[in-house]
Amino acid sequence: MIAETGLIALWIAAAFAALQACLGLAVLKAGGEDLMRAVRPVAIAQAVMTATAFGALLLVFYRTDLSVKLVVDDSATTLPTLYRITGAWGNHEGSMLMWVTILALAGAAVALFERRLPERTLAATIAAQGVIALGFFAFLLFSSNPFARVYDVPAEGNGFNPLLQDPGLAFHPPTLYVGYVGLSVAFSFAVGALLTRDVGPAFARAMRPWVLGAWMFLTLGITAGSYWAYYELGWGGWWFWDPTENASLMPWLAATALLHSVTVLATRDGLRAWTVMLAVVAFSMSMVGTFLVRSGVLTSVHAFALDPRRGAFILVLLALYIGGALALFGARIATVSEGNRFEPVSREGALVVNNLLLSVILAIVLIGTLYPLFTEAMGTKVSVGPPYFNATAGPIALILVAVMAAGPVMRWRRDQIVAVGKRIAIPAVLVIVALAVALWWAPGLHILPLLGLALAAGTAAASVAPLWKRNLRRTPLFTWGMVVAHFGVAVSLAGMASESAFTQETLVAARPGEMVRVGPYAVRFAAIEPVAGENYTAVQATLVATRGTATPITLRPAQRTFDNPPQQTSESAIATRPDGQLYTVVGEPVPGGRWQLRLWWKPFVTLIWLGGTLIAIGGALSLIGRSLPRRRKAEEQSGFARFR
Repeated sequence: MIAETGLIALWIAAAFAALQACLGLAVLKAGGEDLMRAVRPVAIAQAVMTATAFGALLLVFYRTDLSVKLVVDDSATTLPTLYRITGAWGNHEGSMLMWVTILALAGAAVALFERRLPERTLAATIAAQGVIALGFFAFLLFSSNPFARVYDVPAEGNGFNPLLQDPGLAFHPPTLYVGYVGLSVAFSFAVGALLTRDVGPAFARAMRPWVLGAWMFLTLGITAGSYWAYYELGWGGWWFWDPTENASLMPWLAATALLHSVTVLATRDGLRAWTVMLAVVAFSMSMVGTFLVRSGVLTSVHAFALDPRRGAFILVLLALYIGGALALFGARIATVSEGNRFEPVSREGALVVNNLLLSVILAIVLIGTLYPLFTEAMGTKVSVGPPYFNATAGPIALILVAVMAAGPVMRWRRDQIVAVGKRIAIPAVLVIVALAVALWWAPGLHILPLLGLALAAGTAAASVAPLWKRNLRRTPLFTWGMVVAHFGVAVSLAGMASESAFTQETLVAARPGEMVRVGPYAVRFAAIEPVAGENYTAVQATLVATRGTATPITLRPAQRTFDNPPQQTSESAIATRPDGQLYTVVGEPVPGGRWQLRLWWKPFVTLIWLGGTLIAIGGALSLIGRSLPRRRKAEEQSGFARFR
C-alpha cells in the first residue's frame, strides 16, 4: 500500500499543480482577493502531497520492498542502510521525483514567504511554478512512474551502482537539485514580471534571494561533486569536462551572471532586459542539463536514463518552457524600459563585462558539450575533451578573474581610470611580484598556471579592498559575503594553478617490499592482502610513506569487487598535509608478483575545494544579509558600495 499511497499522492499533487496554475492565471486576468487567498494554500497543498509521494519512495527503499520495480532495479537487502535510502534518488525515476519535490517545496516557500511582489506579479509567478511542476508531474506519471509494481517478486534486488555507494554522492544530488530548482523560481519571477510588465528594482529585490540561494547550493553541489570524482573514481583528477559535469557548470555560469546583473537592477535600476533574459537562460541551462543526463544521449555514472522516449519528453518540455518564455520575452521586451544609464568606467560597466565573459564561457562549454552529440547524429563520432575547454575557456576565465578583482573597487555610475588605477595598485604590484617569484622558482611553467598563480595573489588582495578603512563591526553582512566569495575565487584559482603546475606522478609495477618515490615522499609497498567489506570483497595494499623526519603515513588503497551488481571499483587512499595531498591507487596484478601502483603528489590541491566552500559561504552571508529587514533597508537607502 505504501507504493500506491505514493502514486495517489503524486496524482493529487499534479491536480493541485494544475489548479495552482489556473488560479494564478485567473488572478492575473481578473484580480480578486478571494482568488489570491486560494492560490497560496493550493501551492502549499501541492508541496505536501509531493513530499508525501517522495516520503513513500524513501520508505519502500528503506524497507527494500521488492514488489516495486524501481527497488528491484536499484537496491538489495544486502546494502548498508545509508545506501538503501539514498538509492531512492540514485536512479532516473527517483531523482526526477526528488527534483519535483524540491520544485514543489520551493513553490510553497514563494507562496508562504514572498511579500515584496505586487499581488498580480506574485500570482503570475506562482502560476508559472505550477505550470513547470505540471509538466514534470506528467513526465513522472506517464513516462517514469517510480511506484510501478512487479508481479513476479524476486528474492533479491539487482543492487546499487557501487560507484554511487559513497556518502559524498549520497548528499551531492540533493544539493545540486536545490540549485537547479532555485533557478526555476528565478525563471518564474521573470515570467511573472514580463506578464505584468513589472520589471524593476522591486522585482529584482524579490528575486535576488532566490538567485543567491540557488547559486550557493549549485556552488556547493559542484564543489562536492568535484571532490567526489577526485577521491572516488581513482583517476587522480578533479575536473574532466565530462558532459555531466558541464551539465551542472552551465547553469552555474548563467546563475553567476544573473546574480551580478540582478544586483545592478535591484540597487541601481539598470540592466532590466538583460536580467530577465539571464533568468530565462539560467533555467534553460538547468533544463538542458536535465535533458543531457536523462535522455539517454550520454553514458555516464551520472546519466540515469537510457530510454530515448524519455529524452523526447524532456525535449518537448524544454521547448515549451524555454520557447514560451523566449516568445514572451520577445513580445514584451518593448515594454521593458531601459533603466538608468551608466558610464563604461563604473561598477556597472565592470559587471557588464563580467556578464559578457561569463556568457562567452557558457557558450564555449555549451558548444563543446553538444557538438559531439550533433556530429554523432550525423554519423561521425568526435571527442571534445580537456584540450579544447582548457585552451578556449581558460584564458577567458583568467580575464574574468581580473575584471572581478577590479569591479568592487569602482564607483557606481561613473569613475575615473586614474582613480581606479590607484585603488588597484597594490593588487597589481602583487601580481607582478607573484609572477616574478613563480618564474624564478619554476622557470618552465606553462603560461596558464603561471598567470593563474599571479592573478590569484592579486585577486586575494583586491577582494579584501572593500573593507579598507571601514568599521568592520558595522560593515553589512552582504559586503562580507562579497569579500569572502571573491577571496574564495582567488583561493580556488591558486589551487587549480598549483595542481596544474606542480603535480608529480609515478606509475610503476612493484613487488611488496619495494620502495617508490613521488614528489617529496618515499613510499614503501609494505603488503597486499584480501579484505571483506559489508557488501564487497577487496584486495588492499598497505603503503608506508615517509618524508624527511616526519612521522610515516600508512595508506591503504584497494580494488573492491561487488557481486550485486558485478563491478570492480578502485578506492584511492589519500593523505592530506598543509602543503598538498599524497594520492595513491593500486591497480591490477602483473606477471612476476608485481602490482600496478599509481602515486601522485599534488601541492596545494585542497585549495580548490577550500575556495569553492568559501565561495558558497560568501553566498550564504550575502543571502542572510539581504534577508534581514534592517540590513535590506540600509542597502536601499545607501547602496552597498564602499566607493560611491
